[in-house]
Amino acid sequence: MIEKLYTIPLNDAVNADDECPFCYIERNVEQDLMDFVLGSCASYMESDVREDTDKEGFCRVHMKKMFDYGNTLGNGWILKTYYKKLLKEMESEFAHFKPGKQSMADKLRRVTSQNAIGVWTAKKEESCYICDRFKKEYPRYLDTFFYLYENDPAFAEKIKKGKGFCLHHFGELCSHADTKLSDKEKVTFFPEIFEVKKRNMERMSADVDWLIEKFDYLNKDADWKNSKDAVQRGMQKLRGGYPADPVYKMNK
Repeated sequence: MIEKLYTIPLNDAVNADDECPFCYIERNVEQDLMDFVLGSCASYMESDVREDTDKEGFCRVHMKKMFDYGNTLGNGWILKTYYKKLLKEMESEFAHFKPGKQSMADKLRRVTSQNAIGVWTAKKEESCYICDRFKKEYPRYLDTFFYLYENDPAFAEKIKKGKGFCLHHFGELCSHADTKLSDKEKVTFFPEIFEVKKRNMERMSADVDWLIEKFDYLNKDADWKNSKDAVQRGMQKLRGGYPADPVYKMNK
């Protein structure tokens, strides 16, 4: 099948022989967004970009990654306008705040009241400029996966013989299949993808088992096989991401 522009990222991810092609894509998109927000192109100086970052903010994970990225001035500018917007919102929230009231029955049942300030801060934590951008792009990658799986035999064969997916992205793939595939397609897809998942979870479990066995002095001279990096791969297989990745820094 002739490769098209929108199929390249997914084909690259599958060809990378990673524990999960969607983790691979997620990391690439995240790093591209970090470069866009804080990199040498100075997007943080553009008013429309800062308007979006002021509105959406950043989650705890990405704030830490932004700090580690290394652009002190860029982070400073982003925080500067974000703080000004947040202070205005906060003053308004405080001015209109009224403490919630609880009945004795609610207190006895330990029902948590909907405190307006608590609700406001919770909404701030639900939004992140980087997370939200990937969430908007992610369904497109899932659509492309099913297009290639159904129309490109070579791609489908790589998936069937590959390392599978992390548990997180596997679940999302299965959920998307319910709405994306026809009933006829589901009859073959789910057994095939279940076999891929089961085989690779067993492989990962065996790697972890052998890693532990290598700590036995009786096996000190035995071959490590594929277990040297079993911990980080095992963690990725369960929750996604790359625990052993070095900090992603600005390319100065």
